[in-house]
Amino acid sequence: MPKPPTHKEIFKMGLWKDNPVLRQVLGICSTLAVTNLLVNTVVMSVGLIFTLAMSSLTVSLLRYVTPMRIRMMVQTLIIASYVIIVDIVIKAFLPDISEALGPYVGLIITNCIIMGRCEAFAKNNPPVPSMVDGLAVGLGYGVVLLTIAVFREALGFGTLFGYRVMPAGFTPWTIMVMAPGAFFMLGLFIWIVKSRFPQMEEDTKR
Repeated sequence: MPKPPTHKEIFKMGLWKDNPVLRQVLGICSTLAVTNLLVNTVVMSVGLIFTLAMSSLTVSLLRYVTPMRIRMMVQTLIIASYVIIVDIVIKAFLPDISEALGPYVGLIITNCIIMGRCEAFAKNNPPVPSMVDGLAVGLGYGVVLLTIAVFREALGFGTLFGYRVMPAGFTPWTIMVMAPGAFFMLGLFIWIVKSRFPQMEEDTKR
């Protein structure tokens, strides 16, 4: 019988080898929607990490009492509950960011990464490894979003977290604050990573 992976191995897999953006290009709506400003990306990433980790933990805790025929409805309800918590907290403590993000926080419910990890890992594994997996996958997703946001805000506005970092004569790249800029940066980022780490491309094809 194969030895179950350690928490460290699960974390490494979720953060890198099973990174949903680099491996499967999943959940890119957030990439298009919020990565033009770094502060919005940080808030969105934290919200998704919390939702993914807690949803994975809850799905795992309930895996023996959830009927298989309604498991996806139960998972959606669990995910929605945590998204509502995230939305309430952002509205209460960060109203300006909540207004800027608009409906995109609520759309975390439809993020296929969360449902995918609940189905692929949490419903078949114990609570703690499931939470570690959710935390790692969420962090991997957040790292990609934050990397893209750094370049989009710097090139699109000449700032990072609202502070100017580009020279006074710098001309902002308008395309970087638009959806095509997000597509371009995402594609470029994935290409660089897979060119630098060709073993990831080989793993993807298996």
